[in-house]
Amino acid sequence: MNKPTPLFWKVFFGVYEALPRQGPGNRACAARALGLCRELPPSPAILDLGCGVGGQTIQLAELTSGSIVAIDSHAPSIERLKATLAARGLSQRVQAQVGDMAHPEQPPESFDLIWSEGALYNIGIGNALRVCHGLLRPGGYLAFTDAVWRKEDPPPEVEASFDLDYPTMGWVEDVLIAIESCGFEQLGHFTLPDDAWWSDFYTPMEHRIDELRVKYANDAEVSSILDQLAQEPKLHRRFSDYYAYEFFVVRRHQEQAHTQTQPAMNEGLEQQHAGDGAARRR
Repeated sequence: MNKPTPLFWKVFFGVYEALPRQGPGNRACAARALGLCRELPPSPAILDLGCGVGGQTIQLAELTSGSIVAIDSHAPSIERLKATLAARGLSQRVQAQVGDMAHPEQPPESFDLIWSEGALYNIGIGNALRVCHGLLRPGGYLAFTDAVWRKEDPPPEVEASFDLDYPTMGWVEDVLIAIESCGFEQLGHFTLPDDAWWSDFYTPMEHRIDELRVKYANDAEVSSILDQLAQEPKLHRRFSDYYAYEFFVVRRHQEQAHTQTQPAMNEGLEQQHAGDGAARRR
């Protein structure tokens, strides 16, 4: 497939930046995942990796009383999040920063909870687990969602879509093996319900695409890109039983020093994740 053009990315972000969130999820799922973090301190230090425009960041601020650092590589998304934080009076508790998930430039062992919805695969799940392990205090929690297969032999159009976006996507069992290899205790996991794909993600996406179709009705190239983006929710309507988003909640062992787990983590990365995921977040 040809490399996406600058116009593609302009249209892509014109759709995605207007959405409440940039991937599946909702407040109920966030609350359920937080409920598995049973020994969080009263005001935890939280890192939100790949925050996008911050839909889940705001939910974390509402569901906890902690301080939050939210990082995303796309500067316009961070600017939008900063505006939202200012409007909601949350700028003192939440810092929104442009940054690289693979190199967040945060002090080691400084967070009680790391959160990431639909973003860790961008740097490879194994690599992301290693990065998060080093940033968590002993006993700290990591909560993240990741796309997984649910059924064998997906239709060719579904397989092609994920081969483009997430070629290393596996099954729940694959993620659990990576979690154990990287020195974490697995606390629980659950599948996001279908409503978590639609209410704040695909439904507003389809509305936004319709808006842009009107705006660019006379631009055949933009219209073609919008047609391409519109395929994702259409595929989900037809084939959602083949894949899912799974919420994983894990914990760094209480007495585990980071340097002690490095060889085991590297071995797990080599065995389970030979390459990074695609650069695009679902």
